[in-house]
Amino acid sequence: MAAYKSNLPLSAANGKTTSGGVDESGYYQCYGSGSGVTSQTPGALTGYETVDAPPRYDFYANTEVWGRRRRLRPSLFELHGNPEDDFRPPLYEEMTAGEDSSEEEVDEQSEPPSEPTRFGWVQGVMIRCMLNIWGVILYLRLPWITAQAGIGMTWVIILLSSCITGITGLSTSAIATNGKVKGGGTYFLISRSLGPELGGSIGLIFAFANAVAVAMHTVGFAETVTDLMKEHGAVMVDRTNDIRIIGILTVTLLLAISMAGMAWESKAQVLFFLVIMLSFASYIVGTIMPASQEKQAKGFFSYKSGIFAANFVPNWRGPEGSFFGMFSIFFPSATGILAGANISGDLKNPTVAIPRGTLMAIFFTTLSYIIISATIGSCVVRDASGLLNDTLSSSTPLNSCVGLACQYGWDFTECITNGTCTYGISNYYQTLSMVSAFSPLITAGIFGATLSSALACLVSAPKVFQCLCKDQIYPLIGFFGKGYGKNHEPLRAYLLTYIIAACFIIIAELNTIAPIISNFYLCSYALINFSCFHASITNSPGWRPSFRFFSKWLSLLCSVICLVIMFLLTWWAALIAIGVVIFFLGYTLYKKPAVNWGSSVQASSYNMALNHCVSLNLVEDHIKNYRPQCLVLSGPPSSRPALVDLVNCFTKSLSLMMCGNVVTAGSSSAASKAGSESHVSWLNQRKISSFYRGVVASEMRSGVNMLLQGAGLGRIKPNVLLMGFKTNWHSDSPQAAHNYIGILHDAFDLQYGVCILRMREGLDVSRLSQSHVNQGFDGESNSAETISANSCIRTSTTSSVAVVADPVQPCTVFQKKQGKKTIDVYWLSDDGGLTLLLPYLLTRRKRWAKCKVRVFVGGEIDKKEQQKEEVLSLIKKFRLGFQDVEVLPDVYQNPQPINVHQFESIISNFRLDPNSKHDSDPDTLRQQEVPWMITDQEFERNRAKSLRQVRLNEVLQDYSRDAALIVATMPVGRTGVCPSTLYLAWLDVLSRNLRPPVLLVRGNQESVLTFYCQ
Repeated sequence: MAAYKSNLPLSAANGKTTSGGVDESGYYQCYGSGSGVTSQTPGALTGYETVDAPPRYDFYANTEVWGRRRRLRPSLFELHGNPEDDFRPPLYEEMTAGEDSSEEEVDEQSEPPSEPTRFGWVQGVMIRCMLNIWGVILYLRLPWITAQAGIGMTWVIILLSSCITGITGLSTSAIATNGKVKGGGTYFLISRSLGPELGGSIGLIFAFANAVAVAMHTVGFAETVTDLMKEHGAVMVDRTNDIRIIGILTVTLLLAISMAGMAWESKAQVLFFLVIMLSFASYIVGTIMPASQEKQAKGFFSYKSGIFAANFVPNWRGPEGSFFGMFSIFFPSATGILAGANISGDLKNPTVAIPRGTLMAIFFTTLSYIIISATIGSCVVRDASGLLNDTLSSSTPLNSCVGLACQYGWDFTECITNGTCTYGISNYYQTLSMVSAFSPLITAGIFGATLSSALACLVSAPKVFQCLCKDQIYPLIGFFGKGYGKNHEPLRAYLLTYIIAACFIIIAELNTIAPIISNFYLCSYALINFSCFHASITNSPGWRPSFRFFSKWLSLLCSVICLVIMFLLTWWAALIAIGVVIFFLGYTLYKKPAVNWGSSVQASSYNMALNHCVSLNLVEDHIKNYRPQCLVLSGPPSSRPALVDLVNCFTKSLSLMMCGNVVTAGSSSAASKAGSESHVSWLNQRKISSFYRGVVASEMRSGVNMLLQGAGLGRIKPNVLLMGFKTNWHSDSPQAAHNYIGILHDAFDLQYGVCILRMREGLDVSRLSQSHVNQGFDGESNSAETISANSCIRTSTTSSVAVVADPVQPCTVFQKKQGKKTIDVYWLSDDGGLTLLLPYLLTRRKRWAKCKVRVFVGGEIDKKEQQKEEVLSLIKKFRLGFQDVEVLPDVYQNPQPINVHQFESIISNFRLDPNSKHDSDPDTLRQQEVPWMITDQEFERNRAKSLRQVRLNEVLQDYSRDAALIVATMPVGRTGVCPSTLYLAWLDVLSRNLRPPVLLVRGNQESVLTFYCQ
């Protein structure tokens, strides 16, 4: 190790920097923590003095630790950059108290900020879940459900509910252990797994379901109090209104406890738990004690095998008398499994507490339900009168006595026959209280179970809703997300939950409220299970839950079962729940909130895209499936919005569009300019369905070559190159013009189709410095000052990226509705059909749909009608819908002399002087030195083509003065025969002085249209 130190410069060995360098030893030592090699003093070196740092928790954490500086991992540039550069990396970033401070200031902060209340898995999850599961249904409806469904079917209902909640608990445990869990409970788990689209909608539903559950449990408490008052002859108004009054008063008291803070709420829950335990003990003792005459009159006979056998089978009664009717009433009593997860932000270690506490709560509550249903069904008959005089007299024949109580000396025939029995498990909701050894304890248990469940729901709903509000997925709800105090209690959300609960308390009917929330809970459970399945099936490397005891297929099965049960319970409520989910899902998809949580939906999208890309390689391309996949040489896309908008018109939702940007390697930030995320943001903001690819090259042609050869993936790669016309070619350097034409030849060599767009007002609306403008794209001499005539804004620049000074996007002619104008297509040469296909794709867009497409072809005057019929017949076979075809014999006429003279003046600066030394050189030597110069021989050889372009421009001005767009076949200059400047002059003279935009198109001479069906 000393050998390494001895090889270091003296300044480095002393922990000092050389001129312009980085004090690496100082950087390294700042990562010390008092232990390990990194905490050594400068005198005790580790052997390597480096900026590199060992792995630390701080490098991966997003949160801060009080009293300790936030350590930052050195960047890659700091590790491999040249230390001689004028650069000093930040040694650390202080995160104490949210602002920078010196080491002395950190030491002076002697008292840490107060910690909020945090709970372990027993008090925070298990007890809370058990209390929420043990609700009003246990005391007031479980005996009645046992009477209706029988002991056997009641066990099926309990076990089915427990299977659903158990599998959901396993899925919840898996999701909760796949990373650090914060506040928000169920909403947080689903939204961070499936994304904001489904997470947001289920967050609203679950918060609402918990608010309604507050009303359900409070009504259960109010029913018990009302029955006690009735037994003692105390009535305020009538039974229904008494329930409403007591319910409102009760929920108001619970609200006060909740708003006092989680510490008070937790203490109240522990007290309720102890009361419930005592009530259970009182009930079990009561079933063992011998039955008194008074209890026998009410149907209790202690344990009897006959009663067990009779009550084991169903005895459906009333409108709710069915399996799913009973299931819908019982299921809410099993839905408290998320009570612990809903306060995930208040747990010490949620990833441990949620799985352990939830699963233990499910096990113990399921066991208690089975025991109570079995014992109550073994001790109490279904019907009893409660009258002590209804004993079986010796004169009454046994065959005339109706009911199981006849075997035990009681005759309830009259009330059974008339349906007026008021006791028995089929009629008396307070059966558990009647059976228990000390009935006030059962009443206290009912109070504890109902109030604890109501309190848990009253806490859960605001916590979930607060997290949803903070994520700002939906408008107008942020007001309720504000937190108060060290625990950030959502007091406003508490008040909202209170109002919702009070509204449902007014219903005052337990059997009506329970089925309403069953579907909401089932919908939540379905999505939790689907989240677990979806995260597992995507095989994302980020899915690494610590909890391994789950099955993705069980989760999927449970999700399907939940959906089926939703419709079997209450089909209209299921439709409402699903409709709400779909509505908010659609809203979120439309708004696209700016959140990125690494959801499984993103992972699934990647998997699907990758699989589809690979599968495309297994099938050969077919003409019927040809799509123009466009590589657009836009430079920074914001600098040429018209070019981007036009291409988007015929590629959006149809084919590939990729904006290419070549940045010449001349500045230190060239790579960042090419790969800036601002370009992608601009495309997304403009709703352009395009990829972006930037490259750094020594000069533009080589950079475009990189894009031509390297852009795309598999068969999803560009086949058409689009670029702007170089309007300043005659004033720019000849080499720039030569490189521009070289790009066209490179594209043709690579079997690309090529399109060039020219607009009278130009394409470049940026004010970039000339060194940063891709000259081959659209290099007007006045581009730095030019603003498109249709531009809504001006732009300023401090880099190679156009900085938008106004939030409004620039408007172009291609964004407007074109009305009943024409798209004039000059199909003068057959290029495979691309010249016809692009206008057809444009007419499929709404803004171009009313435009009439006119096709112009060259021909002879004496065969004009015949040629028109031939072309029209061919176009009809292509099924393009173009009906207007016109033959132009005058295309082959000589142009006007003044236009010919103007053309010659354009290329005059590039004509080779016959007296120059290059004229005597061989052609090969001349092409190597000045390949853009035009000799007299080359000019004469290409004279016919030159005059043809001049004449075509005259025809375009005559026929297409008022067109919305001109699409013309682009001439091709032969390599080595047509000099680059002469070819560029052809393109210039063909498209100049035209008011409509001109799109020059040349396919790769392979068919892109077919009239065959195979």
